[in-house]
Amino acid sequence: MSYNRIRVNHQIKAPEVRVIGPEGENYGVLSINSALQRAHDAGLDLIEISPNANPPVAKISDFGKFQYAENKKEKATKAKAHVIEIKTLQVKIGTGEHDLELKAKRASLWLKEGHRIKIDLFLPGRSKYMDPKFLEERLKRILTLITENYKIAEKPTKSPKGLTTIIERA
Repeated sequence: MSYNRIRVNHQIKAPEVRVIGPEGENYGVLSINSALQRAHDAGLDLIEISPNANPPVAKISDFGKFQYAENKKEKATKAKAHVIEIKTLQVKIGTGEHDLELKAKRASLWLKEGHRIKIDLFLPGRSKYMDPKFLEERLKRILTLITENYKIAEKPTKSPKGLTTIIERA
């Protein structure tokens, strides 16, 4: 919730508002003047918390505390959000077995962390025109070495670099 959009006290333009008291009690629908008077008598602000309701909902509260609580809620939701990255592994046709094992180990670790993995079979020069079945078999070499359970999110497709597939945790 952006604070430049929150209307406080005399910024509220609606003729009537549904008022919620400082302890959560419902004062019902009041004219804006009587709602402002109640907030003033309590030494607090009238904050419009739901401007799209009919009539708008306003709460009698301290605006500073309200902003603090909203910031805290926003930070908590950001902390809970887990960003899934797409990690990239690049393999060539002639990549040795040991190197494939190392790359598969890294891919397994990334899958365990919950990331998606884009595996590129890099095809330099004329190797782009090799038999597609042979190229897919080369791509499957690394997929068989991955220890974590996975599913193929995108089937192998031709890309400018060669052959590309995307896998994610099953």
